[in-house]
Parts: sequence; C-alpha cells; structure tokens
Amino acid sequence: MTKTKTHQIRKQIDAVYRSESRRVFATLIRLLGDFDLAEETLHEAFTAAMAQWPQEGIPANPRAWLVSVGRFKAIDTIRRRTRFDASLGELAQRLDTPEAEIKDDDEVEDDRLRLIFTCCHPALPQEAQVALTLREVCGLTTEAIASAFLISPSTLAQRIVRAKAKIRTAGIPYQVPSVTDLPDRLETVLQVIYLVFNEGYAASSGASLTRADLSGEAIRLGRLVMELLPQSEVIGLLALMLLQESRRTARTSPTGDLILLADQDRTLWNQAQITEGQTLVQQALSRGQIGPYTLQAAIAAVHAEAPSSAATDWNQIVALYSLLAQLVPTPIVHLNRAVAVAMRDGPQAGLQLLDTILAQGDLAHYHLAHAARADLCRQLGRTAEAREAYQQALALVKQEPERRFLESRLQALR
Repeated sequence: MTKTKTHQIRKQIDAVYRSESRRVFATLIRLLGDFDLAEETLHEAFTAAMAQWPQEGIPANPRAWLVSVGRFKAIDTIRRRTRFDASLGELAQRLDTPEAEIKDDDEVEDDRLRLIFTCCHPALPQEAQVALTLREVCGLTTEAIASAFLISPSTLAQRIVRAKAKIRTAGIPYQVPSVTDLPDRLETVLQVIYLVFNEGYAASSGASLTRADLSGEAIRLGRLVMELLPQSEVIGLLALMLLQESRRTARTSPTGDLILLADQDRTLWNQAQITEGQTLVQQALSRGQIGPYTLQAAIAAVHAEAPSSAATDWNQIVALYSLLAQLVPTPIVHLNRAVAVAMRDGPQAGLQLLDTILAQGDLAHYHLAHAARADLCRQLGRTAEAREAYQQALALVKQEPERRFLESRLQALR
C-alpha cells in the first residue's frame, strides 16, 4: 500500500474517532460496567484499527467493529485479572456470549442516553456531574475542563475519580430512568447542560468573556438529548442556547471588551442559529407544556427578531418574564424582569422594582444586580448613587472584560 493511501486511511480513522469514539465508549461502559476499563479498551480498539485498517480496509460498520474489538480486548484483560479477583470471571463469561454483541445502531444511541443519565445522577455533587459529563460524554480532556473552571487538573481528576467511585459503590444504575422517575432526572440533565453552556457563554471569571468550546459542547449535548428524548423542555433548552449563542460575535469588541445588547451590531448575529432557534421555540410552545427553558427561549426569540433595542417588543418580554417568575420565582428572574420593565416604562419604574429585590438581600453579592442599579441611577442623573453602585459591582466582579466595562462607566461619571 502506498504512503498516500495509508495517510488517507489514517485521516479517515481520525475522523471515525472524532465522530464515533464517545458512542463506542458509552456502549463499552454498558457492557463492562466500568469507566476506566471502557476507556482502556476503547483506546486498544482504535490502536487495533490503526494497525489493521490500512491493510484490510475500513469495515462497513466501523462503530460495530470497534465495539466488538473493544469487547474482546476487555475479555482478555478481565481473564488476566481473574488471577487476582475471581469475581471477574463471571463478567468475562457474560461478555463472551452472543447476547453481548451489538445488534443495531439504535442500541448504541440508547447507550449514549444511559451514559448522560449516569453522569448526571442526583446522588453525585453538581460539580462532579459537570466534570463527568464533559469528560465521559463529550470526551474533553481533564486539562481542558480544569482550565475552563479555573481549578487545577489534579483537583479535577480527583473529583472525577470520586464520582466514578460513588457510581460503583452506590450501585448507580447505568440506565435511562423509568417513566415515573424521568421528569426529575431529566431536569438534572438539563441543568448540567445549561450550566456548561452558561460557563461558555459568560465565563464566571477569567480573562475572556466567553468560552466557545464549552458552549459548543453544551449545544452538542442538547442536540443529542433532543434526538433521543424530544420533550418540550429539551427542545426549549436547545432553542435557548442557539439563540443566545447567535450573538457571540457581537458581544465583544476586537480587543475583547464587553458590548451590551443594546449596542451590539446585529448584522453580526448568526442568522442560521436564530432561524433554527426560532423554529425550535415554536415546536416547544406548540407542545402545550411550557417550562422555564422554553419561556427563556421565547424571550431570546423576541430579542432576536428585533432590528434594534428601541424596536424590541418590551411589553412582550415583560409578560414572558412575569410568566417565568411564576414558574421559577428566583431573585435573578425578578432582576431580569425589573430591567425589562425599565426598558418598557422608564428607569424610575425599573429602579423601584430593583431596590425592592436588593432589599431582600439575596443578590447582595451578585455584581450584575449592582451594575443594573448603577446604570438606572446613571440614567436618572443620580450620579452619587450610580458611582456607589458601580463600586459595589467592581468589588464583586471576577471577569476581566466586565471589570473593564464597569471601570469605564465609573470613569465616565467622574
């Protein structure tokens, strides 16, 4: 075989790895019941592919080939280990049966859904759910995840090890929950996906406003869950992420500085993502059961269809926030509604609502609440109050682009 032909096949193997490795991994976990052994045999299967496919050609169903090779590699590994742990013999026997073979691709897709629910099991701490999902479902490296959440790789690795141990010792089942348990468990999965997206859309701290890799992985997860479980809130979450992601390019200047929604160049918004997001919003709304993600997506859709901030249907946005506040009456939802009221009825009306929210104390350490108050005071000419609120926001902010923005606003007041 020529070097050119070998190189082409190896490029194809790389493409198979990118598209199929997490599917194969999910199936190997189901078969083996062990994350680490599944990871080990996954890499052994691809090593075998690199050795055999250039000589024998790429099989008709690469995914099934890889699962089969991974299964036999696991059998060999387990049989070697039975010298030290006799209980593994039963697993080796079970794997070496026709029932352990993959029958069709639908079974593999079910395995991916099982893996997501395992990684997002409520018995695990939320930070462990996020780490496991990014590592095992998305295939991100430990270093990449640790960098995204500003912790050391060793801390992140320990978190993952503890989560895997918890799954093993607590006997957390590798399965999609029953119909009765699904709503609560699905909510956890969606929370984890949205948490990953939010860290990518607006990083909690650091030098960059956004992390495209994280928001991209969250959208990919959202698509996967929607394909496998097309319920209204799943559709609504994907719509919300697409509509928010559509504004990414316009949200920062070429130097990385923050640009507020009202000042963004809307010609930079990604129209393909907006169109898809708006279509998904309509699908979610048409299903009758409207949840928080769908309502937030509907709000994002109103922003997306407006040619400017002034032309935005603020009355509709306030109404949607009022509905959202009935479903999830959190301080941040009430804060967002107050800002929308200010856009509709003027800064004085918004400030009255915002002061009531701040008086309750829940947002005392939330920099965006103080930044919002500062801006409303600035618009009303209450300079001393605006200056004080900007200083409170600056004392709490952890993200550099937001810090520079608040400092520029404060400087302008002087």
